Amino acid sequence: QVQLVESGGGLVQPGGSLRLSCVASGWIISINAMGWYRQTPGQERELVATITTGGSTNYAEFVKGRFTISRADARNTVYLQMNSLKPEDTAVYYCFMVINSKVVWGQGTLVTVSS
Repeated sequence: QVQLVESGGGLVQPGGSLRLSCVASGWIISINAMGWYRQTPGQERELVATITTGGSTNYAEFVKGRFTISRADARNTVYLQMNSLKPEDTAVYYCFMVINSKVVWGQGTLVTVSS
């Protein structure tokens, strides 16, 4: 069984930074795309960023220039560096990976941006 474990969430002041990590473990043959979504209460989950096996990235407009997604395939890990955080970035952030041709989700990590 494959699972994803996220870390790095927490409370940060506006303008601050956080780095989220998501590590996959279990029976892994291949990992293709990786990425992050986020969700606030009462809202649908929305795409934040994705990264392909070749390193091509895609960002939601509301994070362009502030967030950076990266991956470390040797460690089955995807990262999300979040800079210049705003209160509206407050959400639960979920990572996903396409592992063995199936989409696997993390449990979510809460990011709170507040003074």
